[in-house]
Amino acid sequence: MLDSLRNNLRDAIKKIVKSSGIDEALIKELSKDVQRALLQSDVNVRLVLEITKQLEERSLNETPPPGLSRKDHIVKILYDELAKLLGKETDFDFKPGKQNKIIMLGIQGSGKTTVTAKLAKFLMKQGYKVAVVGADTYRPGALVQLRTMCDKSNVEVYGEENNKNSPDIVKNGLKYFESDPLDVIIIDTAGRHKEEKDLLAEMDQINKVANPDLALLVIDGTIGQQCFNQAEAFHKTVPVGGIIVTKLDSSAKGGGAIAASAATGAQIMYIGTGERIDDLEKFSPTRFVGRLLGMGDIQAVLDLAQRLENEGDEVRLKRISSGKMNMEDFFYQLEEVTKVGSLRGFLDNMPGLSGMVKDDQLDQMEDRVSKWRYIIQSMTKNEKADPDLLNSSRIKRIARGSGWPEHEVKELLKNYKNSKNMMKASKGRQMQGALRRMGLG
Repeated sequence: MLDSLRNNLRDAIKKIVKSSGIDEALIKELSKDVQRALLQSDVNVRLVLEITKQLEERSLNETPPPGLSRKDHIVKILYDELAKLLGKETDFDFKPGKQNKIIMLGIQGSGKTTVTAKLAKFLMKQGYKVAVVGADTYRPGALVQLRTMCDKSNVEVYGEENNKNSPDIVKNGLKYFESDPLDVIIIDTAGRHKEEKDLLAEMDQINKVANPDLALLVIDGTIGQQCFNQAEAFHKTVPVGGIIVTKLDSSAKGGGAIAASAATGAQIMYIGTGERIDDLEKFSPTRFVGRLLGMGDIQAVLDLAQRLENEGDEVRLKRISSGKMNMEDFFYQLEEVTKVGSLRGFLDNMPGLSGMVKDDQLDQMEDRVSKWRYIIQSMTKNEKADPDLLNSSRIKRIARGSGWPEHEVKELLKNYKNSKNMMKASKGRQMQGALRRMGLG
């Protein structure tokens, strides 16, 4: 999915991660790399300039929050600006006790009829009662295709084979389902082009008859920048409330389709990821941008940094950041990592570290963290508070209690001291040094 954009953005990030220091020249170089990556993916020029301008200004002027290095902060800014382009994660707010009406819009060939059937099944799986009105009177076989696909999900479709008046079909379909206890009625319309005035006028008529709660614009993810103007034209005729991007499983240009949300002010709500009827998923800007940048959902790491800063145990945090931490503090750090998820997931979320640690190394690290937790739990309260108390006899007792050999206990102590010294040297700020602070580097 969007292979070229993904690879180009990751290459740009690697320059930051591998640099020995951050200066204005490097930030401007990153900005140009990001510009090239987005333009090659057919993102609108104006949007590209807005994103990279904000990237430069914020990278030069913002101070990294506690818990993030400057490198990580710059990557996070890039992440923020790309996610901002796509809007917030959103969903249709279905009103209970009424038939919520969704009208489907799109140009010819966008996959609108297929998406209508996919959306019907998606909503059915969420527990909603759904029906469909087929009002595409222009494309031969459209109603047959819609019924065939919806039959697989036991979704009833209303349509009129010999009626070419789409507004009438919509009116009759809504009356047909009037007494049914439905949650959602989806109205499939004919595909049209921004230059086809008659079809746009008909769409306006359908909109007035249906009075929909939501208009969804279906955009083909392969058509590039053309979709910006298409989306704008549709939005002037019928206010678009959400966007579905199809064919994002292809390697074709997709940046323009993604940027269509900027033309309408609407959010991308769903994306089609394949040909099967189940290949529709709710769109998450944060996860999508995370995939592009190759670092999973960076929010998990930011949440970790926020917890370390704001959890309320100021005494503990002062000890950690000053390099005066005890074994309980070290254990606390390990616990914080497990809150984010497995160590593998934690590293995937770390800017610059995703994909750089081999699987066998990760397995060794996870095993070591697991051992340390058992060993620390086998210590007394006094030993955790002051690990300098640990002499040979205490080490033997802890080894027996934890079920691990003495050399594992000694290895923990060695790494604890290394982590303590590293924390003191970095004053607790370098997320990029997280592995070393936990003795894993």
